[in-house]
Amino acid sequence: MPKMKIVLDSTCDIPREWIKQLDIAISPLHIVWPNGDQEDDTRDLEKIQDFYKRVSTAKELPKSSQPSVGEFVSLYREIQKDGYEQILVICISTKLSGTYDSALSAAKEVKIPVFVIDSKLASAAVSLPARRARELEKEGLSAQKIVELLEQDIKNGRYKAIFYVSNFDFLVKGGRVSRMQGFFGSLLNVHVGLWIDPEGKLVPFEKARGTKRAQEMLVNKALSLVPKGSKVRLLMVDADARESTRVLLEMLKQHYEVLDVGFTEMGKVITTHVGPGTAGFGLEVVG
Repeated sequence: MPKMKIVLDSTCDIPREWIKQLDIAISPLHIVWPNGDQEDDTRDLEKIQDFYKRVSTAKELPKSSQPSVGEFVSLYREIQKDGYEQILVICISTKLSGTYDSALSAAKEVKIPVFVIDSKLASAAVSLPARRARELEKEGLSAQKIVELLEQDIKNGRYKAIFYVSNFDFLVKGGRVSRMQGFFGSLLNVHVGLWIDPEGKLVPFEKARGTKRAQEMLVNKALSLVPKGSKVRLLMVDADARESTRVLLEMLKQHYEVLDVGFTEMGKVITTHVGPGTAGFGLEVVG
């Protein structure tokens, strides 16, 4: 069986321990501040927590940029030098970033076979098909077959990404809601529920006042997509709101047979778009 490396972009918000366990390489997106300063998205916990503080007090939000074709080419060549014979790349939804296009273009410039998948997901949910890929590999499946099954899983809705945003200011500054909506949202302590739809688009689905109602809102959304009693695997994700994800997990356990669960932090790029205080989960339907 040819030796395969899995590449994820940094918006996957993967748990740090999974990087080694699943033999993952991360291609970082970049943060660009209004003054021109740039920094990489990273899975380093101290750097992520420091970013939460800086972005919370920033008068102007930074922008994010995808990895260049050249950056992907360099990464692929480095992986080949390390003795790998093929590469599987799983990217954030093409509806949210051009990262997939960079990864695909770079694949045409290297000799090593590279398979690129549009996850049609975002944040921690992208890490779930990566884990699935390794499990299928252990079953003896070829890279081509793994790609086919993952794409079928994605099409069939095996993976879900559901979360809420707490700080309207980030949606306002990002041009996602009007200033007036943002003003009232902040006043009323409104949380906006968001999910990634089957096409890979980020879609608001409901508003809730207060954290408890926001948590209930997410659980109800999950139940509308995945029947009660289903076997699921969960990856809880937050931007400086870990207690909320712990509560969310206990609520989800009341409705689903949770086979396993992990916790992870939203990185710099995802946090730039949704803001600290965001909480949610990636869900994988099993069987």
